[in-house]
Amino acid sequence: MNLKEKLITSFLAFESNLGTNTETDFHDIRSKAFQHFEQNGFPTRKDEEWKYTSLKSLLNHDYSLFPKTETAIEFKDVKKYFLNEIESYRIVFIDGVYSSFLSDTTHGNYDICLLSAALKKPKYKMVIDHYFNTIASKKESITSLNTAFSNEGAYIQIPKNTIVPKPIQIMYFSTGSEAKIMLQPRNLIIVGENSHVQIVERHQSINNNVVLSNSVSEIFAKKRAIIDYYKIQNDQITSSLIDNTYVQQQQQSIVSVNTFSFGGNLTRNNLEFYQEGEHITSNLNGITIIGDKQLVDNHTLVNHKFPNCESHELYKGIYADSSTGVFNGKVIVEKEAQKTNAFQQNNNILIDDNASVNAKPQLEIFADDVKCSHGCTIGQLDDNALFYMQSRGIPKKEANALLLYAFANDTLEKIKIPELKTRITKLIAAKLGVDLGFEI
Repeated sequence: MNLKEKLITSFLAFESNLGTNTETDFHDIRSKAFQHFEQNGFPTRKDEEWKYTSLKSLLNHDYSLFPKTETAIEFKDVKKYFLNEIESYRIVFIDGVYSSFLSDTTHGNYDICLLSAALKKPKYKMVIDHYFNTIASKKESITSLNTAFSNEGAYIQIPKNTIVPKPIQIMYFSTGSEAKIMLQPRNLIIVGENSHVQIVERHQSINNNVVLSNSVSEIFAKKRAIIDYYKIQNDQITSSLIDNTYVQQQQQSIVSVNTFSFGGNLTRNNLEFYQEGEHITSNLNGITIIGDKQLVDNHTLVNHKFPNCESHELYKGIYADSSTGVFNGKVIVEKEAQKTNAFQQNNNILIDDNASVNAKPQLEIFADDVKCSHGCTIGQLDDNALFYMQSRGIPKKEANALLLYAFANDTLEKIKIPELKTRITKLIAAKLGVDLGFEI
């Protein structure tokens, strides 16, 4: 039995275990999503959006779809993955199951809690009906699969005129209690008018067992809301992640999504922004540093629908060994979106001859009064700069690392949490294999 067949046979059992009433709207959402996945299956290279990324190797495993037992882990075993230097709210899942022991949630001035609870409690029904599965793609079969099996994840609702005083950490751990496991977390985040929140999301396996995570997040930014979102992807080489994030913004809101991809076997990031008002700013930043036979695929979309808006997109990649990078960035400026400023840049460095990058920056502009640009570079380190640094007594390995660090630095400057910036800088130094030689 292949994975698609296994998922099909498991769907009815999944809904039955949830005790879902067949008459509910939520059942209908699941069923329609499942029918779409059943008809289309997993994407292949024949799909234009998946031309450079094959999931074939990931689908040959006999995944456990539902953990048989709840696994308890000690804080000391996962402490290093948290931002412990600062206070934060924490929503932690172990093998797809919520861990109250490791979490710090709240229902005080705002809701930072579980999606499963929000789906069941009547007090959240109006919010769920209004937002859940409204901006997630109905065409992408892998997103439909998540919708069909979605039950657990983070639910964050921030009311208007609220500044959340400390960051929120969303952590998904896999323990290896199952030899091979497939997880499908779902996050729903709503930030009200004039509110501000910082969120850090991480998927992390703590051993070398095979893990496939198919994650979907829906993020809503109301008028003048500010959201700073950070994704840390530094998993074991046996883990793969398909991350689908959909963002809807209203007027004068500012949303920044920063993606740091260092680990994992295959990582696919689908990031889509939909602007629903004027004077909106969307920021998409990413840094990828991989080696071996790793693959990171960043697919982005910014849809400008209204005038006087901006989007700034900067992705940088450093590829060693036989690794592969993919960047497909699309900016759509509709006819009504005059006075749009949209900038897209993708810069890559190939350290080894066997490394490769497939880049496809795209602009679709239907307005005539805009400032838009896109660019892509693929190259190697500057030999003259390297020689200069060596002539000043810096060893070649360290000189290489410093040049690569300088290359990635402008994406680091986008990080607004100092402790997180330090953490990411250390991760970069570890990936480059050197001590950078200065305080970070």
